[in-house]
Amino acid sequence: MSFLVPIITMGLIAFALSVGLVLAYRKLRVEVDPRLEEIAAALPQANCGACGFAGCQALAEALVAGKAETNACPVGGNEVARRLAAILGKESSEVIKKVARLHCRGTHEAAPARSQYTGPATCLAAHILGGHKLCTYGCLHFGDCVRSCPFDAMRLSDDGLPVIDEQKCTGCGKCVEACPRGLLELHPIERNIFVFCRSKDRPAVARRVCKNACIACNICVRACPEAIIMESNLAKITDWKKIPAEKIAAIEKCPTGAIGRLKKEMDEAEKTELRAEA
Repeated sequence: MSFLVPIITMGLIAFALSVGLVLAYRKLRVEVDPRLEEIAAALPQANCGACGFAGCQALAEALVAGKAETNACPVGGNEVARRLAAILGKESSEVIKKVARLHCRGTHEAAPARSQYTGPATCLAAHILGGHKLCTYGCLHFGDCVRSCPFDAMRLSDDGLPVIDEQKCTGCGKCVEACPRGLLELHPIERNIFVFCRSKDRPAVARRVCKNACIACNICVRACPEAIIMESNLAKITDWKKIPAEKIAAIEKCPTGAIGRLKKEMDEAEKTELRAEA
């Protein structure tokens, strides 16, 4: 009978531990909001981080906690925003569609190389090593941005510059992070006028290293001083919405094409259509 003592003892210990675990679970358990799973299912599960959170699950948790707005997901657009608002019992907030824009026109022809590059074929590596282009601000043509895009919205053209597919671009910002020279930015899809250069070289140097560089001639500034300034030898648009349509022609007298419309054929009808699609 002596063997029963340890068995009974172990059984009592196990029972006590089980009771303790049950009590601890009931005391410490975190109630899961039933809306969390529904919200997670409504999100696109792209996990791109464009919302500012680690992924779709993190965004779902932030939405339930009231720490994010229903229009936080640029990938899902207005349709997802409306679904999230319905789940949370809120009014839907509009999603302003943004797409990546390249601020460089330094093609193979326009921006010649100063030497043959033999290092790793990535923009980051070339940038760290000083680059192989005469222009130290322009595109390095290795396509880090293209490879970073999770939506197949970019390709590298024959002239060396990335081309953005506006229909596929979700504004996730991965390409912006991937460019070591900060040549890509996210802008509202309806914006159509930009400075296509990031060079801060003196005019004589800028003209020598790239045919399409800003040369600080101030033509654009004189044409529209209320919205364009010259800063460190580079034209800067302070507020594109303040540029009146009647001044665009004067701005586009830029001798190198460093500032102007992205799509010269875009008119008001197309802008309205783009707003509707967004």
